[in-house]
Amino acid sequence: MASVSGAELDLWSRYIQSLCGIQLDSSKGYLIETRLQPLLQECECANFTDLYNKVKADLTKGFRKKVIDAITTGETSFFRDTSPFELLQHKIVPDLIDKRTKNKANGGRIPVRIWSAACSTGQEVYSIAIVLKDLLVDLSRYDIRILGTDISDKAIAQASYGRYSKLEMERGMPAQKMNKYFQQDRESWRIRDEIRALALFKTMNLLEPFVFPHKFDIILCRNVAIYFSEQDKIQLFKALARTLAPDGYFIIGSTESITGLCPELESKRYLRSVFYQLKSNV
Repeated sequence: MASVSGAELDLWSRYIQSLCGIQLDSSKGYLIETRLQPLLQECECANFTDLYNKVKADLTKGFRKKVIDAITTGETSFFRDTSPFELLQHKIVPDLIDKRTKNKANGGRIPVRIWSAACSTGQEVYSIAIVLKDLLVDLSRYDIRILGTDISDKAIAQASYGRYSKLEMERGMPAQKMNKYFQQDRESWRIRDEIRALALFKTMNLLEPFVFPHKFDIILCRNVAIYFSEQDKIQLFKALARTLAPDGYFIIGSTESITGLCPELESKRYLRSVFYQLKSNV
């Protein structure tokens, strides 16, 4: 296996940060070596400098996408950390539905807009959808739209298809929910159409400008900004705050904090969980 030199690590670190915001310090040389090794072999490059030059020279940007797919392959599972989903089930969704019901005087379906801003291969999106189905039961009364975005084309392709291996299913998905909301497809499991219909997936770089035609009632952006510089974190959280409904809810990772990064948002606590809302909503 080819090794990455100090100069190559610096070269790749700057390039990767420019692509997706991820910062790699001097201790992360192994990550470049292991994750880009298959691409190095595919491109028949002798070293990581040659690979860098080949990726940069590729006008189709196909190799660029492969670099992003390799580097951003992250940890994910169904109902990861459990706390956010308990928060959705017992606090956020009931409160939100109550407010939206009161505000909808002329009847009709109650709109619910949710964004999973770094959805990886889709487990978070489908976990949210299952919480909603379990809680609300009759989804015909609601206009639910869950957007899942990720920078990786490969991750979004799997999320959109909604197909998972036995190992992926065993990571967080309770057996009773698996049998209820998935159907077996040979050696894997695929999300049922009723749940899949609630979600839309698209490739998106969170550090590039984004605009939506509506505000989101709930935004989850968990365990992605931990890899960003402080300036990129500020840019990201402020942009996310601008897309949040005035009475909306914002959830980040359990080990993350936005203290000092986004004064527009304030933290609130429910049991063991923390969520954020716009300060103007106090």
